[in-house]
Amino acid sequence: MAVVASGRNGNSRSVHSLLYNPAFRQFVYQALTLVFIVWLFWFAGTNAAQNLARANMTAGFEFLRNRAGFDIAQTPIAYTSDNTYLQALAVGLVNTLIIAVSGIITASIIGLIVGIGRLSHNWLVSRLATVYVEVFRNIPPLLVIFFWYKGVLSLLPEVRSALALPLSVFVSNRGIYMPAPVFGEGIAFVVAAFVAGVVAAIFYSRWATKRQLATGKRPPVLWTNIALIVGLPIVVFVVLGAPITFDIPELGKFNMRGGTVIGPEFLSLYMALSFYTAAFIAEIVRAGIRGVPKGQTEAASALGLRSGPTTRLVVLPQALRIIIPPLTSQYLNLTKNSSLAVAIGYADLVAVGGTILNQSGHSIEIIAIWMLIYVSISLATSLFMNWFNAKMALVER
Repeated sequence: MAVVASGRNGNSRSVHSLLYNPAFRQFVYQALTLVFIVWLFWFAGTNAAQNLARANMTAGFEFLRNRAGFDIAQTPIAYTSDNTYLQALAVGLVNTLIIAVSGIITASIIGLIVGIGRLSHNWLVSRLATVYVEVFRNIPPLLVIFFWYKGVLSLLPEVRSALALPLSVFVSNRGIYMPAPVFGEGIAFVVAAFVAGVVAAIFYSRWATKRQLATGKRPPVLWTNIALIVGLPIVVFVVLGAPITFDIPELGKFNMRGGTVIGPEFLSLYMALSFYTAAFIAEIVRAGIRGVPKGQTEAASALGLRSGPTTRLVVLPQALRIIIPPLTSQYLNLTKNSSLAVAIGYADLVAVGGTILNQSGHSIEIIAIWMLIYVSISLATSLFMNWFNAKMALVER
């Protein structure tokens, strides 16, 4: 009997020690979580299949080859109503990327200026920057979009009374009309010269940095890069006989003819997302500059640098290492907020996909496409920003 009791006590102690083993509990929790996730997906898929069968609908992406049958106002790539749903989604994707890239660039520039302005010793500049941040940061982005669309752009003159600006640019409540470039033969060589100039400028900048580290003298970089990036394409452009002409917009009876137009939908969304996101970027820039030790500024002043070069050459390069990580989140937010374009009729990915969903009834497939594309854009943005952050990080010797 004593032997049996001893065996039972030994088993209970082993089970007790196993239950309180952190590694075993971690394995059990992860296994249970995995089982729950698999069951959840199985349940959702089964339920969706039953609902589709009950409605006599089929699942799959074959419908993307069907004729779209609807027009899109903003078409940066070739598209007609006779194209497929897939081509229509491509147009929406390109429109989304245009808004995201242009908005990120503009928001970064405005945010940098406003963030530095908040730290200005000029009372008026700092207060104006503070008011800008507090106003835009506390308003929903959809209201900012409606402000630009209904409160600003819709109040511009009609086409018949369009504001005439230099270089044949006309501004009205239907958008900004400007000359459209018409490329001729040889323009590919100009583009190739521009790409070659950019590559040469990168290699030259790296060589100049290495020479500065070796000798303490830095060759002229700015003007050399301008000559490579701007001067080289201009020389090729002139040698080839200027292979480009412009289609000038002209006022017709009811509308402008010729040229190209930037519609009010794009302008309102672009301005709203840029100014809205810039308010958050300005706070990130201000926090990054505040994070630079004050001794760096004092050392620059002791060397005789003025406030402008000190900010540009000493403070901002160090603050950038603090700014980049939270800046990534704002870029992702701007890209995702572009889906609000559906409220004003801009043909982004969500708006075009919504039209296809209403016509085809393939809601699950369209939502899956939305999720896949937005996740892909977000991951690509994060990977690029992480790479850029690693390049800007301090390397300890």
